Amino acid sequence: MEKSKRLVSLDVFRGMAIASMILVNNPGSWSHVYPPLLHAEWHGFTPTDLVFPAFLFIAGVAMAFSLQKYLDTENTHSEQLTAKVYWRIARRCGLLFLLGLLLNGFPTYNLPELRIMGVLQRIAVAYFCGAMAVLHLSRKWLWGLSVFILVGYWLLMIFIPVPGMGAGELTPDGNFAAYLDRLVLGVPHLYKQANFDPEGLFSTLPAVVTVLFGYFTGDWLRSQPQKSRTSLGLVAFGISGLLLGSLWGAFFPINKQLWTSSYVLYSAGWSLLLLAFCYELIEVRNIKRWAFPFKVMGLNAIFVFVISGFVVRILYRTKIGTGDDAPSTYSWLYQTLFEPWAGSLNGSLLFAIASVLFWWIILYFMYRQRWFIKI
Repeated sequence: MEKSKRLVSLDVFRGMAIASMILVNNPGSWSHVYPPLLHAEWHGFTPTDLVFPAFLFIAGVAMAFSLQKYLDTENTHSEQLTAKVYWRIARRCGLLFLLGLLLNGFPTYNLPELRIMGVLQRIAVAYFCGAMAVLHLSRKWLWGLSVFILVGYWLLMIFIPVPGMGAGELTPDGNFAAYLDRLVLGVPHLYKQANFDPEGLFSTLPAVVTVLFGYFTGDWLRSQPQKSRTSLGLVAFGISGLLLGSLWGAFFPINKQLWTSSYVLYSAGWSLLLLAFCYELIEVRNIKRWAFPFKVMGLNAIFVFVISGFVVRILYRTKIGTGDDAPSTYSWLYQTLFEPWAGSLNGSLLFAIASVLFWWIILYFMYRQRWFIKI
């Protein structure tokens, strides 16, 4: 495979991830959602729990191609490394973090209670740390770092006591990650000013490994022929991730909100299997027509995530009618256009599907105009 060739299957996989993210984030009513479209309440895994780590995994795969020109054949520090590449990475991650803050605070921007972390912030921090590791460590040391983080995170979460709670409390209030977030960030800057943030600072550490697993995958793909045996290799790696994650889950439960080490392996396993599916059909068999809608979304993924987030916040903030009982524009659209004829549950699902289609139409127009927003 040519090292410079863009993986269309990766764009498609990214599009699948962002379409799924919009779908699960925008039901007509949170009181009426099919269970697979909800996150696991705490321990456990649903299809929705794959969306976020898949996005980080994809970022890692893309990193293997975008940073290749700055690395030599042994994946060590190269003479080509200049201030330019560091500025490029820092700029991109800084913008992502800033966009996340703008989304969190919109529209009031009450700084004393502004949530610091979030989805975009986790992507920014995990990508930055992953990129710095890739630029400065050999492959052997990258694997060593990944193992060290996953094992270290497990040991800290299980054996370090939390004041007033004890050790090994994997509850929202009692876990060690939440304790550190409260200590470092402060409760007013956590999700909904609660004692736990599902995208907290400390639990972002194992998310760096999710990015690195993506990088390992991309680095391996660069040297492989575009043949079915490569797809089978991805499948084998994916099944291994599922098995190892499940086994570790017996001791350190699979938990998306804590981003446990077992969750890192388990979600990476599913990401590898989905990438294998896309890779086999698109790169190997050249069957692409089915993938075009996802490709359109994948080429402007960050843009649509950000802009759709602002629009949803506006719809929730504005009201139709007057008085205290006036519904938000978001609720009015669901209750008027979907619920009366499709019912509460199916209407809620159709509202979410309509949201995806609405943004797809906008992204299709951008695709036709060759407008690709890069950060």
